[in-house]
Amino acid sequence: MERRKSRKVKVGNVFVGGDSPVTVQSMTNTRTKDVESTLNQIEKLYNAGCDIIRCAVLDMEDAESLGEITKRSPIPVVADIHFDYKLALKAIENGVSALRINPGNIGSVDRIKILKEACSEKKIPIRIGVNSGSLEKDILEKYGMPTAEGLVESALRHVKILEDLDFHDIVISIKSSSVQMMIECYRLIAEKCDYPLHLGVTEAGTIQRGTIKSSIGIGTLLAEGIGDTIRVSLTTDPIEEIKVGIEILKALGLRKKGVEFVSCPTCGRTQINLIKIAEEVEKRLENYKKDIKVAVMGCVVNGPGEARESDIGIAGGKGEGIIFKKGEIIKKVKEEDLIDALMEEIEKLCTDEKGAEHN
Repeated sequence: MERRKSRKVKVGNVFVGGDSPVTVQSMTNTRTKDVESTLNQIEKLYNAGCDIIRCAVLDMEDAESLGEITKRSPIPVVADIHFDYKLALKAIENGVSALRINPGNIGSVDRIKILKEACSEKKIPIRIGVNSGSLEKDILEKYGMPTAEGLVESALRHVKILEDLDFHDIVISIKSSSVQMMIECYRLIAEKCDYPLHLGVTEAGTIQRGTIKSSIGIGTLLAEGIGDTIRVSLTTDPIEEIKVGIEILKALGLRKKGVEFVSCPTCGRTQINLIKIAEEVEKRLENYKKDIKVAVMGCVVNGPGEARESDIGIAGGKGEGIIFKKGEIIKKVKEEDLIDALMEEIEKLCTDEKGAEHN
């Protein structure tokens, strides 16, 4: 797929847009003023693969706490601020890598100019974020209800405020809880500007429904070459947002790092406890960083063929399984020993490849 050509902006040590890889973001759900809890969550998100983290700034104590958080965070920190420009200034002073604000909500042009100058001096970008639940009254009156055209108009209104002040380090997000509207919004904005786009379906829901909605919305746009950074919004532990986001990128070939895991659905041919085996293998592979493809197949109908496509895998039989490596059968194992035997071979494979890299 050909990616939309967008500007490149720098968020801390991470680039967004241009030819940079699509990044995965999340947002802490701790109180930002609780520095240790916030840093603990950031560390866990980083270990899960998060590239950029956003923290809510509700008051001056939150803004002050960002000083310690930005010093110790392993990834760039974005301050999420909605109305108070003084909180934004304090966040900038305390080392954030980007701001998430809507200039039109900040107040007078003089206040926006002060923020613009502070961001320019520190070379940090501003992410403008609009969503269907907070459209301006005049735009709602114009369109009668939230529409893709109205959301895009709102976003470009905020963009123009910064452009008129000669500020162009901008990232745009236009989110809706409606997947169809979200897709339409980003298609429209992609044609009207070249700023990097932050994709997401807002208020997507709990882990099952939210994963489905986000995968369809974000995945559709990325498959069309639209999108430079993503956040999967789920009503659950933010770690799950990162897991889903990374899997979306992997499915589209946009992120190679880590395990690609495939397993077949159960059917009447299956004679081993495939569900239990697949779930356990996937769980054990969760923290593997090696680029390998692992297949867990229920029978020999698709097993050998899938094993040829994978680095390693199993195909089940009656109470037993065959382990394949690079398409070749290497051993037959009892069902109860299958998971341990597979993991042992995966470890060998990773060790062998690591050794080969050094030779």
